[in-house]
Amino acid sequence: MGQDPIWLLVDTQKKLIQVKQGSQTLANFENISIGRQGAGHKEKSGDDITPLEDYNITYTNVNSHFRTFYGLNYPSLSDAGLALSDERISYSEYEQIIQAHSDNTLPPQDTGLGGQIGIHGVGNGDKKIQGVFDWTHGCVALSNQQIDKLAQWVYKGMQVQIK
Repeated sequence: MGQDPIWLLVDTQKKLIQVKQGSQTLANFENISIGRQGAGHKEKSGDDITPLEDYNITYTNVNSHFRTFYGLNYPSLSDAGLALSDERISYSEYEQIIQAHSDNTLPPQDTGLGGQIGIHGVGNGDKKIQGVFDWTHGCVALSNQQIDKLAQWVYKGMQVQIK
């Protein structure tokens, strides 16, 4: 019988990422930073809110300005459904997001909902603010040392629950 997959739990209240396997915690990463406007229902590009939802890692950029960037499949199906009902995206954009999720690919990143949401390090940014201030545009940030250590568990398709 196979083991439970490894997944990430991002606790935006406790400012903590837990590496989980089933219900077992394999590692904790404390003092994370989130969006400048906190966590909640992300409504549009530029709102600086970290979205609360279940996502999957769809790509890795090891040449990011933020050291390593693990891109999430934001916007989710529910993000897209709410945006369509509020007329923040077109039906065509909604269909493109649905299709991307169906194909396990990255949804369009250029709709009114924004994109490029992920987990990353500080890169060459001000290391003194990491974990002290919420400074991202909606991402989850770790120190460079933490993002390097997290890499041993991360894989494409990995579930990430942001709560």
